[in-house]
Amino acid sequence: MKFYRIYIELTNICGLRCSFCPTKELPNETMSLEFFESIIIQAKEFTNEIACHVVGDPLTLSNLKEYLDIIHRYKMRTMLTTSGYFMKKHSYDTLFHPCVKQINISLNAFNKNDTSFSFEQYMQPILSFCHEKIRRKEESFINLRMWNLDEVMSEKSFNLELFNRLNSEFGVDIKLEELNPKEKKNIRLDYKVLLHFDNYFEWPSLANKNYGHGRCQGLSSHIGILADGRVVPCCLDNDAIMELGDLKIESLDEVLHGERAISIREGFKQGICSEEMCMKCSYKSRFN
Repeated sequence: MKFYRIYIELTNICGLRCSFCPTKELPNETMSLEFFESIIIQAKEFTNEIACHVVGDPLTLSNLKEYLDIIHRYKMRTMLTTSGYFMKKHSYDTLFHPCVKQINISLNAFNKNDTSFSFEQYMQPILSFCHEKIRRKEESFINLRMWNLDEVMSEKSFNLELFNRLNSEFGVDIKLEELNPKEKKNIRLDYKVLLHFDNYFEWPSLANKNYGHGRCQGLSSHIGILADGRVVPCCLDNDAIMELGDLKIESLDEVLHGERAISIREGFKQGICSEEMCMKCSYKSRFN
């Protein structure tokens, strides 16, 4: 059994309250370095890539480099996802750590939070980081995420302000009306610096309407491990509604060969959702 990547939540603390994210039900938790290393040793048998994220922002951790050092020690690669608000907490050497394959920066976090930051104060560290990557000729990717498109252009004013800044900064000519995520999802700003755009998506919830059966990439391309050690079948199960097991008391191998994991995995192969949460997830429509 091999996964494209495993999502390991270093912390479920993100420091913000974005309106497009679900309300977190679990208490604040940060995974210890010792526990993290024990999970990495097990995860190495199932993947070569770790995404240090589920709902928390790994850049809120002042000792992020120590987690990255562990990933590097076991010859694995990682992907970081951040709001961009905490980039100043870390040196460029940490952000360009040799194990970091890609950094995703969710730009809509600025538009969906009430903070004292101005747009310029928010963007400048992010843009400086992009230019430093270009100057250093680093091979890691930077994805500037703009996952806020919808039919009514509800974020039009923010997106236009963002595009004006990016056009000026990188000498490109991005036009909002020309974006179509069904045809293309990214625009190159510079070498391995991309603007990645997509539509808003609905987080799965037991309170959602029933969307019926279907296939999903959970337990085939990836799994998630929350900061408290619980294993979940996909990166959108942030509250462990579909808990497969707990790595504080079981091994990852035991969890992945457990009855619930097998039922979910085999069901997806036939286009059947064995879990109520999966029935109430619209994100799976992207795979069907």
